[in-house]
Amino acid sequence: MISSAAQYESGRTRTEHDLLGFREVPYEYYYGIQTLRALENFNISGVQLNFYPVFAESLAMVKLAAAKANHDLGLLSKSLADAIVRACNEIINGKYTFHFVVDMIQGGAGTSTNMNANEVIANRALEILGHQRGQYEFCHPNNHVNLSQSTNDAYPTAIKIALIRSNEKLLEVLTELIASFKIKANEFAHVIKMGRTQLQDAVPMTLGQEFEAYAVMLEEEIARLNQNVQLFLEVNMGGTAIGTGINADPRYSGIVINYLREITGKPIILATNLVEATQDTGAFIMYSSAVKRLAVKLSKISNDLRLLSSGPRAGFNEINLPPMQPGSTIMPGKVNPVIPEVVNQIAFKVIGNDLTVTMAAEAGQLELNVMEPIIVYSLFESIEMLKNGMNTLNHRCIKGITANEDRCREMVYNSIGLVTALNPVIGYEAATRLAKEALEKNRSVYDLVLEHKLLSQEELNEILDPKNMIAPRIMPKQG
Repeated sequence: MISSAAQYESGRTRTEHDLLGFREVPYEYYYGIQTLRALENFNISGVQLNFYPVFAESLAMVKLAAAKANHDLGLLSKSLADAIVRACNEIINGKYTFHFVVDMIQGGAGTSTNMNANEVIANRALEILGHQRGQYEFCHPNNHVNLSQSTNDAYPTAIKIALIRSNEKLLEVLTELIASFKIKANEFAHVIKMGRTQLQDAVPMTLGQEFEAYAVMLEEEIARLNQNVQLFLEVNMGGTAIGTGINADPRYSGIVINYLREITGKPIILATNLVEATQDTGAFIMYSSAVKRLAVKLSKISNDLRLLSSGPRAGFNEINLPPMQPGSTIMPGKVNPVIPEVVNQIAFKVIGNDLTVTMAAEAGQLELNVMEPIIVYSLFESIEMLKNGMNTLNHRCIKGITANEDRCREMVYNSIGLVTALNPVIGYEAATRLAKEALEKNRSVYDLVLEHKLLSQEELNEILDPKNMIAPRIMPKQG
């Protein structure tokens, strides 16, 4: 947090005023007095708005659309509108996002975030017009940049645009991870192994089938995320303070929505009831649940990878994860499954963030939910962590996995689970007695079937061939 002149490039300041009085603002910075107060009040998470550039860019998109709409309505002069539009476009293109400095967690329902954007855009527009920063009589953060708006419609609209754009990046990473699982599924298609239920031997399958299931499991989440993110296309621009549209031209909503569609390239629509839309955070709950669902599945897959690679001598040891780092300061030779472990931890945080979103949504009162900042922070954090986690899982784990084919095959042939294939031939009761005897006497199912002359060797070989047990087949008639 900026607190002394020594941290400024020149030590110069400019005097600004607001409702509470006068303050000295660092000369070099584009933000103003209200942002400065927010910096002092909300030193909370250490995560500033600029940590998520897509958010700053989306705020600029909203301000850009508003400036164009206000000019069309004759509320902004061409020169002033052009300066604001240029300043917004510069932010959208990645400039000045450093000056979005307010903490993501803040009181005031996002007013500090909105004013941070208003002040940066106003001061940049002043430069474009040939004035000094802080000369707000020529371009004012509230009178001009925030014209026809309130925090309560501009802020949630920007959030929704930012989340739509962030979701696209999340899906790109997810799609790449799915592709890697499919590659491994093909690579392991011939590797026979034992399937398990409740951590007990079940029936044979291939390692390829196991990895294909992971791919399909994650592929389902693309549809869920896309479905839920569509809810963000409905916005409340023009509702201003509580949805009644006070201080906005009745034509403004329609015009600003058209500009938002043009600027974002998204089919944004105006909510049918702006009073409802200003207080309802249901869309965030739905999208957060989809993000959580993805996290839960990633964690389940990570659990499996840790189990399947456990060992190397006293565990499953069916697959090898690429070794990333030494695993112990005291046990030489130990290598831990650190990548799946970190994905597990990311999932736990995302699950917690989903609960935070739920509680914040529930805490809304009357015509506004003041808890939107923590909703925003939680969602952006979850998306960012999942993107990074899936990238790490893909490139530092999945792509390098190899199979221990001999180990997989050995466990299949020694498994009691083979007896399941005999059910249709010798009946459940006989198969149960066979399984019990094999377990008690540490004998193979194969040897016991021949010893009890239940089947010929030829019949047994056909039935117990693991390759015949990894897909449906025609069963013999019973009775």
